[in-house]
Amino acid sequence: MDKLIAELQRLYLLDDQECFPAGALTPEMLAQHLGGEKTGAINLVSDNGLVRTMIIDFNRMGDAPALQHWDRLCGVANALQDQLSLPAPAVSISGGNGYSLWLSLETPVPLNQAQHFLHLLRKTYFPDIPNEEIGLRPDTLTSTTAELPPCLHMASGRWAAFINPGMGASFADESGLEMMPPYAAQAAFLEGLQSISDKQFTHAITTMHPAHGKERPHKPAAPAAHIAQEGLLLKDATLEDIIQHLHGKNIEPTFRHVIPKDSFS
Repeated sequence: MDKLIAELQRLYLLDDQECFPAGALTPEMLAQHLGGEKTGAINLVSDNGLVRTMIIDFNRMGDAPALQHWDRLCGVANALQDQLSLPAPAVSISGGNGYSLWLSLETPVPLNQAQHFLHLLRKTYFPDIPNEEIGLRPDTLTSTTAELPPCLHMASGRWAAFINPGMGASFADESGLEMMPPYAAQAAFLEGLQSISDKQFTHAITTMHPAHGKERPHKPAAPAAHIAQEGLLLKDATLEDIIQHLHGKNIEPTFRHVIPKDSFS
């Protein structure tokens, strides 16, 4: 667990990280959260109004095509790298009904700057996605917290977790794990990721909103048809590819699939 906690601190936790609704995040509380004993939320905005982590949620609606929300995530993630030159974001399953992209900032920024970035991103790359199918955090007063993966989703009883993007499509129908994911594998998914530098953040905003004030014309995020960077959106990766990747990090993967009861009828 120590390695996973170190990666979470490196990428997503503020120096003075607070929990929701109040109080400092202690090592004991974080261990309980990651172990499934007591799921809690962290505040994405510090007491002095700074943000280090931004999240884009892709929710599946009941009547939507099974892979629609996954394809949207792939398109946005590729746009972040190909068009804005940002590092690869982490990908997670919610344990409920969708996926999320996790963007880490090297230096925390004021809340209004984070909101400005997210709103520009939405307007530039995915303005046509209905509000109920997309979530930006931190945004309004009701979306400034997050349950940090891996953790137990209390409503569904499944686990939220960071995933290898090559396996993302397999979670289109069930966006959660039946059992707690191995800590070592979760840490491995994060250790190759980098935070967005100050220069990269400024460049991305300028790209979407040039200095003269005229916003960049809307360019929808294209579906992920290629691998923009090793480790990101390996949509065509095989299970063997993923196992070899984990073996290269001295991790023995455990994959469990629950067979539906009606399969025996």
